[in-house]
Amino acid sequence: MTMGTVQGGNVISHSCVGMVTVPRISLCANPAERRTRAIAKNRHLGNFLSLPRKIRAQPKETAMKADLDAIDWKILAELQSDGRMTNVELSRRVGISAPPCLRRVKRLEDAGVIRGYRALLNTQDLGLHVVAFCLVGLNHQSESDLKAFAEKTRAWPIVRRAWMVSGESDFMLHCVAKDLAAFQAFVIEELTSAPNVDTVRTALTIRQVKDEGLAAIGE
Repeated sequence: MTMGTVQGGNVISHSCVGMVTVPRISLCANPAERRTRAIAKNRHLGNFLSLPRKIRAQPKETAMKADLDAIDWKILAELQSDGRMTNVELSRRVGISAPPCLRRVKRLEDAGVIRGYRALLNTQDLGLHVVAFCLVGLNHQSESDLKAFAEKTRAWPIVRRAWMVSGESDFMLHCVAKDLAAFQAFVIEELTSAPNVDTVRTALTIRQVKDEGLAAIGE
């Protein structure tokens, strides 16, 4: 990856990937300010995690895990590898008949263990050649500030995934763009100008070396 930094929308240094010049983007405060901000954010996150269940975002209960047997795990492994296979093929692979296999899949879907099914697109063939990550630090980290920025990310098509993170940054954004110019335009014209955004650090990927399902099943 190539890290980058920009101040006030102005490019202050560059680093290169092959023949591509990558702008460095960072509106970084001094180290003391970053440490103070990180301490304040971590203190807030501690309060956030102690909020009542109805207020904070809550992952699904993990009690379902205790109900998963070896066949369920096989079903999950097979569907994570190929979500389009028929129920008949799935039942053959996991070693049970089709009707109980279908019931197991339905139970896993209803419990939220299987969240959905998607097609995996070849972004290169679609003309989307740039994959990058942005680490974003906010000026203020109250619950409403964090929620507001999280909601903001949903309005940016270039951002495909986003996480709230610990440390000096508050969010990590996974971005996919058609070219470097489009990514630069997003960072400088939209991301850094968004309300409450203080720090933006970018990393441009060079080559993907692994692409697996999110759950390591049976490993």
